[in-house]
Amino acid sequence: MLPTLLANGGPVIWLILIAAAAAAVVFVERALYCHRAQINSAEFLNGVRTVIKRGNVVEAIAICDATAGPVARLVKAAILSRELGRDRVREAVEEAGLIEVPRLEEKLNLLATIAQIAPLLGLFGTIIGFIHVFTKLQAAGLYAHLDMLSAGVWESLVCAAAGIALAIPAHAGYNYLVSRVNKIVLDMERAAAEIVNIVTENSNGK
Repeated sequence: MLPTLLANGGPVIWLILIAAAAAAVVFVERALYCHRAQINSAEFLNGVRTVIKRGNVVEAIAICDATAGPVARLVKAAILSRELGRDRVREAVEEAGLIEVPRLEEKLNLLATIAQIAPLLGLFGTIIGFIHVFTKLQAAGLYAHLDMLSAGVWESLVCAAAGIALAIPAHAGYNYLVSRVNKIVLDMERAAAEIVNIVTENSNGK
């Protein structure tokens, strides 16, 4: 079935397949990145708090280095600037967040673009198919018959179906990744507020 569709889809079907491959690669890479970035921030912060309260800052930084994800890097930035005052700690956390959020959102625009243009590629293929049909009809004139129409109609239908078939999972994948990124960003915001309190309270207590 697939070889038949590829053979009858015309040149546009290959553009749609390339877009589908790119979308699949982006989705898998971003899903794995989000999976690695998502941690149990409450448990992580409890461990860091315990170590900092014991005054073992080196161990707290080591915990951050050993933990993957943007939350750990935000916490590390706060710990490193702990002796500069609350405002500077907050600024350090915000600066770290400005670096981490674009990393989370990287390539999502490409997936959204593919989801948006996939139906247009299908429509383009449909139009090309009908152009082929009418070209053959015009050339054949009174001698036109049904077999002349089949190739162009095949091309039109295959491209239209392929474009929609790509757009649906691409939209779903994009929305899924956006929800994962939003959840991680929310964890970052909570962790940022908490770590500022943790390191400043500890500094004031010294």
